[in-house]
Amino acid sequence: MPQVLMPKATAVWLVENTTLTFDQISAFTGLHPLEIQAIADGEVAGGMTGLDPTTNGQLTKEEIKRCEADPAGRLKLSARDVPEPVVRAKGPRYTPVAKRQDRPDAIAWLLKVHPELQDSQVAKLVGSTKSTVQSVRDRTHWNMQNVRPRDPVTLGLCSLKDLNDAVDRARRKAAREDAARKKAGLPPLEPPAGAEAVDPAEAEQPDIAPLDVNEHHN
Repeated sequence: MPQVLMPKATAVWLVENTTLTFDQISAFTGLHPLEIQAIADGEVAGGMTGLDPTTNGQLTKEEIKRCEADPAGRLKLSARDVPEPVVRAKGPRYTPVAKRQDRPDAIAWLLKVHPELQDSQVAKLVGSTKSTVQSVRDRTHWNMQNVRPRDPVTLGLCSLKDLNDAVDRARRKAAREDAARKKAGLPPLEPPAGAEAVDPAEAEQPDIAPLDVNEHHN
């Protein structure tokens, strides 16, 4: 039976953008209804960017409207003509030459929207180096005057799953460190200089084209 791609990110989007019931979202994504409720309450998947299932062909807007009008209805996954994504073996991330010039923009976006990410995580997400990340952070990059923060997912430099996983790891680590410092009677760590948490929806982004399932899951 076909499964929903990135069920948690899809659930986040459905909670935030539809009037579907928790049971309907649960039945479609395969997540427990209590987990859907926790997402709605902000207790789970905090900061996770939702994945619109209508942009990658998993659902139609008409199907969502049908189930919004009928709380007993169940969403039906749209048939896809594309093959299921193949899990890529671990290894260095390859960035196509045509997209390498976009990496400073992606780095700037990540530093602005997700200041909790470490430089090594940012570098890994976009296929760059820690020195390049640092040059964008301290604004010494050779092309800094032309750098414009843009979402690395829409640029095709990383997948939404990789981004959400990295943010989740960074926040869990920060929570552990803050708990340890609190236990030791120390003040919480300050965010990096110039860092400012920004809602991804408010960050400057390019026009978003329909999601290419193959590109984001290779």
